Amino acid sequence: MAERITAAVDVADNSGDEPLTAQADQSTADGVAQNRERDTESSESKEEQGSGGDESPGRTSPPELHSGHKLARRYRLEECVTRLDGFSSWRAVDEKLRRAVGVHLLPADHPRARSVLAAARSSALLGDPRFVQVLDAVEENDLVYVVHEWLPDATELTALLASSPLEVHEAYQMVSQISQAMAAAHREGLAHLKLTPGAVLRTSSGQWRIRGLAVNAALRGISSDTPQRTDTEAIGALLYAALTQRWPYEDDAYGLAGLPKGVGLIAPDQVRAGVHRGLSELTMRALVNDGATASRQEPPCTTPEELVKAVGEMPRIRPPEPAFTAPPDYQRTTYQQGSYGRSAPHQGAAQPVPSPPPPLQSRTGKALKWTVSALLIAALGLGSWQLADALMDRGNSDDTGNNTQTTDDKDKGNNKPKPVKPLDIQGAQEYVAEGDAQHPGDVDKTYDDSSTTGWRTNSYKEGPKILIKPGVGIVYDFGSAKEVSAATLSLRYGGDHTTVKLFATDSLGSSTPLGSMKELGTVTTSSTSAKVTVDKPVKSRYVLVWLTALPYSGEDSVNFSDVGYKQAITDLKFTG
Repeated sequence: MAERITAAVDVADNSGDEPLTAQADQSTADGVAQNRERDTESSESKEEQGSGGDESPGRTSPPELHSGHKLARRYRLEECVTRLDGFSSWRAVDEKLRRAVGVHLLPADHPRARSVLAAARSSALLGDPRFVQVLDAVEENDLVYVVHEWLPDATELTALLASSPLEVHEAYQMVSQISQAMAAAHREGLAHLKLTPGAVLRTSSGQWRIRGLAVNAALRGISSDTPQRTDTEAIGALLYAALTQRWPYEDDAYGLAGLPKGVGLIAPDQVRAGVHRGLSELTMRALVNDGATASRQEPPCTTPEELVKAVGEMPRIRPPEPAFTAPPDYQRTTYQQGSYGRSAPHQGAAQPVPSPPPPLQSRTGKALKWTVSALLIAALGLGSWQLADALMDRGNSDDTGNNTQTTDDKDKGNNKPKPVKPLDIQGAQEYVAEGDAQHPGDVDKTYDDSSTTGWRTNSYKEGPKILIKPGVGIVYDFGSAKEVSAATLSLRYGGDHTTVKLFATDSLGSSTPLGSMKELGTVTTSSTSAKVTVDKPVKSRYVLVWLTALPYSGEDSVNFSDVGYKQAITDLKFTG
């Protein structure tokens, strides 16, 4: 009987993470001082790619598989990207869902097969979108394999650093998102222990994601007595490399040059000119260099949670201003006798001598000019008469003592749109009309100015309209009555349509019935953003954001526990 576990995965990503290459594995062996530990397995057991080869005594040979081989009548192997230490990693295709995936393979009697399955099960249960998701973990036919996402639009940090260091805002975003993700993993008892530049990916949307949580270390038999400190130092090493394009140890690793021999660990701003001082200090606090941190009077960060706090205490680093290209030079046109809209000739250019226009064209041009002149004179006369008439009316109005006047300027001023200003949210609470709540502890994540966190609904089997509930949503508190004109939402899932409604209510929470609220506006969208415009601006202290239709997040043929119609709000702004 095959043993199988499957993660509750959002198929909206429709991709898989890219397995580590053989070159990255070799660099890992060179740079193992990063985590202050040694892999218990010798590099001499590396298999010859694509062949059985001679095996070391006591070693289990990798399974004899080839491109085109199909696992579980579903996953078709395409390309072997790593064959090392008794296991192999492949790029594959999930023929059932028609998407690319990655697969780790090893024999069922491999000494680390049990720990790999346990690590894959734990990583799959986390379900955090900041990590590359484990989709399937199977033991069957004397084979263990782990299936995970493949992200074709993502780029490794190793590739990003090949040409230059990261721009300061990119480095700030990387350390912020990576430290938050690892803090969340450690709260669930999970560690990475193999957090290298090859395990960190930046997607095309600018989001940073981590692959190989727990699984990469289990594949290589890596463990640590201080997992939080190990992962924190690894994040510090990643930030060091992002700022300096150097590896913070003497040995070269991951395509990066190490530090000069004998100088020890020096701060990034001493290695490269122009490095941001705050990020340089943060790097040293994560790497726990006592001499450097003592000189700056800053305590070291020994856990990802402490690193998240240190990042939050820094002044926020804003993105660079976008560069605008100058518009092309304005091309002037000239009006010549016998021509209309012809461009003036460039100076110095040889021009052909124009032939004189025929008499008919000359007479037509003169007639046109006289006609235009007559129309202009008539228009000026009419305008002067209207102006005089308006002045006389104004004088008569003043003589009668009527102080109420209407001028063109005043009319124009009344037609000007009111300036739009953002509204500050003072608090929020989930609104429960029927049944159970969704995730009430996450409502504040919808207005924390971070697109990587948010509040999500439960999954429903029927949709897109929620059939078992009138809807789900959150009530927001502005602290006092404010005039609301619109709400802009950033959503997690696109595809099928999402319907969002706004209601003005008189209390925070679920005490006011939905039927007694005043509906302000509604919108239906199939994208990951929605703007609900209020038909007529009203003043209210509390506003309910109400979802009545949710998109389908994907299909999983094995585990239906968290698959269905659902949505998540990652960011929300109100304007007045």
